[in-house]
Amino acid sequence: MSAPLSLLAVLAEVPDPRSRHGRRHPLSAVLGLAVVAMLSGAKSYQAIAQFGRDKGVALAHALGFTRGKTPTKSTYSVLFRALDVQAFEQALSRWIATRLPEGGGKLISLDGKTARGSRDGELPGHHLVAAYCAAAEAVLAQVQVDAKTNEHKAALRLLGIVPVKGNIVTGDALFCQRDLCAAIIDAGGDYVFTAKDNQPSLVIDIGVGLGFAEQARRTAAAFSP
Repeated sequence: MSAPLSLLAVLAEVPDPRSRHGRRHPLSAVLGLAVVAMLSGAKSYQAIAQFGRDKGVALAHALGFTRGKTPTKSTYSVLFRALDVQAFEQALSRWIATRLPEGGGKLISLDGKTARGSRDGELPGHHLVAAYCAAAEAVLAQVQVDAKTNEHKAALRLLGIVPVKGNIVTGDALFCQRDLCAAIIDAGGDYVFTAKDNQPSLVIDIGVGLGFAEQARRTAAAFSP
């Protein structure tokens, strides 16, 4: 297994959208503070900024702030409006992936959700599909579901990001789709999806298959010595 990646090292690969003039802090330090603060429970720009002030100079220097001071709420507000979110998420995914427990058999749960606070007036909120790994206690990756697709198509994109081989992908009935299941098998993984009445023929087939299996078990038991 390769050595775990450094958080600051992967964040240094995220493109900096800021002008070279007036950059008071390294981008990796600014993003690093946001990650650490959010892992500690911060849920707003103000909370991230306050976390940095509360932890003081020691944490600021550890994260790479050269002035010993951490950013304000407004800095984060401006930065995250311009940041390449996909590059940021991919960097975090690489960081988390190197910290997954060794060996296969890990559960990766697919789940759709609407980002809190993303709705703007009459415009709907940003709908996301995330891949959560309980062993890492973290979201490995997430992609946005745009107006031209749906959750299971977005999940297909996720399979190219998360480690599927040797692991078990789970999800609700929305993800119980032929192409998604085939992609998981082709990638060397397994799946456990819920089947409901939105796919009645599949539910019937499963019931019949389980019935045959149970009958075969009883027959074998009856003739066993």
